[in-house]
Amino acid sequence: MVFQIGDEAPDFTLPDQDGNSVRLSSFRGQRVVIYFYPKDDTPGCTKEACNFRDEWSVFKDNGIIVLGISKDNAASHTKFIKKHALPFTLLTDEEPCPVASLYQSYGLKKFMGREYMGMMRHTFVVDQNGNFESIYLKVKADLMARQILTDLDLS
Repeated sequence: MVFQIGDEAPDFTLPDQDGNSVRLSSFRGQRVVIYFYPKDDTPGCTKEACNFRDEWSVFKDNGIIVLGISKDNAASHTKFIKKHALPFTLLTDEEPCPVASLYQSYGLKKFMGREYMGMMRHTFVVDQNGNFESIYLKVKADLMARQILTDLDLS
């Protein structure tokens, strides 16, 4: 099944960097950006996280929640947040990454001739009613946050 704009976003509950459970449906009434990324503190993932950080005031002023999801654990997320002053929540989806799989954001990847299972760099915007408003399957890490704000006419 391929998600379409307007489809209901699958609900999930994952632990955040502090070990607290975060449930997507608890944000009904607000827009939520969910971005899946491969690994904390790697070049592309750092660019993407810092892009969201640099645009944070616009997201915050518009009541938009940002949730980053990777398979990294809480300690890794905490270190990443502190190192780069990230003002948003990071969630842990441990392998076999059931939430990322549900969102078609975990699967076979190829790098330098090697195949492996990994997290895809995908981003979803969920509207106030819990439905997909935007789906980004080809993400430019250093431009994603700005692209979302432009597409939502908030830039």
